Amino acid sequence: INAMKFIVVVAFYFCWYPSPAQSDSSFVETGIASFYAKKFEGRKCSSGDIFRNDSLTAAHKSLKFGTFVKVTNLKNDSSVIVRINDRLPKKSKRKIDLTRKAAKQLNFIEMGLTKVRIELVDH
Repeated sequence: INAMKFIVVVAFYFCWYPSPAQSDSSFVETGIASFYAKKFEGRKCSSGDIFRNDSLTAAHKSLKFGTFVKVTNLKNDSSVIVRINDRLPKKSKRKIDLTRKAAKQLNFIEMGLTKVRIELVDH
């Protein structure tokens, strides 16, 4: 019985308690951004959305699907707001993977990668 209570409490915590990054509007992280290859066009994202390179969406390791973030290119100070709708692999060294449209707005298509700041946006 005690083991069952423990399992219920742990399940409740992980299912209903928001992670600190999702509940803290001061969440900010920096790291490397990349953008999706053209071959992913039309495929299903982890959220169930269909991937479109002409939209303003992104993949992140842990932020909740539907979360809006402002991504700022630290090399040229350009920024874009995207909606998280896909997952990066846990082992990825990148912080975010953006659509081609978002990468164009951040002016890093030619470089392929860039250092960015990611901030939660209230929507």
